[in-house]
Amino acid sequence: MNFEINWALVAPLLVIQAILMIIALFDLTKTEKTNGPKWMWVLIVIFINTLGPILYFIIGKKHS
Repeated sequence: MNFEINWALVAPLLVIQAILMIIALFDLTKTEKTNGPKWMWVLIVIFINTLGPILYFIIGKKHS
């Protein structure tokens, strides 16, 4: 079985994932307080692809 990767579909998703991760990690460095320890959110953002940064912005970031 030879699988061809359709890069026209995959590349934009990879770019969106990378942008979300970079923005979330940058925001994490500038944020004073989070819901839970920062190291935990770093691991979530890095290892839970695409969903990790979204979870950080919804749950992890303390909204005053």
